Order: sequence, then C-alpha cells, then structure tokens
Amino acid sequence: MIDAANFRKGMKIELDDEVFEIMDFQHARTAQRRAFVRTKLRNIATGAVQERTFSAGEKINQPDFEERRMQFLYQEGDHYNFMDSKTYEQLELSGDQVGGSKRFLQENIEVVMQCVKSRPIGLILPITVEFEVVQTEPGLKGDTATGGSKPARISTGATINVPLFVNTGDKIKIDTRTGDYIERVK
Repeated sequence: MIDAANFRKGMKIELDDEVFEIMDFQHARTAQRRAFVRTKLRNIATGAVQERTFSAGEKINQPDFEERRMQFLYQEGDHYNFMDSKTYEQLELSGDQVGGSKRFLQENIEVVMQCVKSRPIGLILPITVEFEVVQTEPGLKGDTATGGSKPARISTGATINVPLFVNTGDKIKIDTRTGDYIERVK
C-alpha cells in the first residue's frame, strides 16, 4: 500500500482490479479543507486515460507489476510466440493480447512485456524500427513540389504513408508510437 501523498510520475497503482500508470499528478490544498492529489492515470491494459482525485492520506494498492525483456520469435495463425531473454521461457499470446503492436512485430525484435501477477497485459516496442517497403506506387518525377505522401505496405502487411520519393525495396525507419515514417535508411 502507498499513500496518495507519495505519488510519482511513472508509478503503477491498482484500482478496481486494474493497473494504472500515473502520468501526471498535482498536490493541492484549499482553505479549510483537507489536502488532495489530482492525478491523470493511464490504464496499462487498454491505454485509456482518466483523471481521478485522491485524499492525501488515502492508501492505494501497488500491483505485482513487472516488465520482462522478450524476443519475438514467430507468428502462427493468430498466436504470437515470444521468448524471455534471460530464462529462455517461451510464451504465446493471442492477437487480442498483442493489440496494435502486431503492425510492427518482426522476427527477433526485442520488446518489453508488461506483466501483472505474471500475466502479460501489454507490449512496449522499440521507439523506432526498420522495415522494407514491399509495395508502393512509383513516385512521378517532378511531383515533389507539394511534399506529398503516398501509401506503402511494409513486410508485416501494415500500410503507412511515406514521401513520394520512397520506392518498393527501400528500407525505411518508422516511429512505433505513432506509426509515422521517419526516414529512409541507406
């Protein structure tokens, strides 16, 4: 248990059997009233953000939360197989558990698996990853004055917008948080 007055950014807390990360907090006190802590919380499992206020002396549970370094091995149907980098234990997750991260999962990529009570609840991908463009329309010569973009499909099947000068076979770097093109890799 932790006192709400001791909250810090990035701390994990458990409310209503769900795990939240404290994104922001503010201690406040008004005249003739008790101190309180206003927080902005992100649900680890769903990513939903909510605001909540706690009394300064309120006790909150801290979850049995751990982050494990895992390596993505392969996909078999709708199941994704990972291996713990330290213990070599293998773990299989469904497509629903992997969520939107599956757009950028490629074999042998290192991820951080978030677990509560040894149960996986989410993945954190590296901030940037490199992929080969497997299909895109050719750019037209002289059609770069507007700085436009076009759709391109990468090796995982995901489609992202790239500048007009990117061609099929090029390697590109992508931001996994937003899904945006960063640069072409040489």
